[in-house]
Amino acid sequence: MKKKSSKLRFRGFSEHALDAKGRLNIPARFRNVLQEVYSGELIVTIWQKCLKVYPVARWEQEEEKLLSKQEKDPSLEPFVRYVVGGVHECTLDKQGRILIPAGCRKRFGIVKDVVLSGMVDHFEIWDQVAWQQEADRTQQDFGKYTVSMASG
Repeated sequence: MKKKSSKLRFRGFSEHALDAKGRLNIPARFRNVLQEVYSGELIVTIWQKCLKVYPVARWEQEEEKLLSKQEKDPSLEPFVRYVVGGVHECTLDKQGRILIPAGCRKRFGIVKDVVLSGMVDHFEIWDQVAWQQEADRTQQDFGKYTVSMASG
C-alpha cells in the first residue's frame, strides 16, 4: 500500500489539446497527485474565466465553505448557484483523460488548445488565448502581488 504524501500538490502549467470528443489528457504529474493523495474522481466547475478542477474530497470542503458563507451572507446565493450549478463529476479513463462537458467548453470558448495550471490543491483549465491574456496581466501587476506577499 502506498503512503499518502501531503507534499504532493498540483504545480506547474502545461499546454494541451482536446481531442475531437472534448477529452483532455491529464498530465502524469497531476495524475500522480490524484492517485497518491486523492481518488481519481474529479469535480469540474465553472469559475470566473476558467474551469476549476478539484478532487472530490477537496471539492466537498469548498461546498461546506460555500454553505457556511451563504448562511452568514444570503447575498452570496447567486454566486453559489453559479458555481455549484456548474459542477460536473468526471472520472479519469484508462488513458488518464477526462471529458470536458460541452457546456463548460462553450462557456469559456474552449475549442481545442488549453492550458492546465496547478493551483496547489486543485488545477484550472483555461482556453490558451485567455490564459496568455491573464498571464500578461498578472506579469504587468506583479509588483503589487509581491508587496501583498511580503506583508504577512
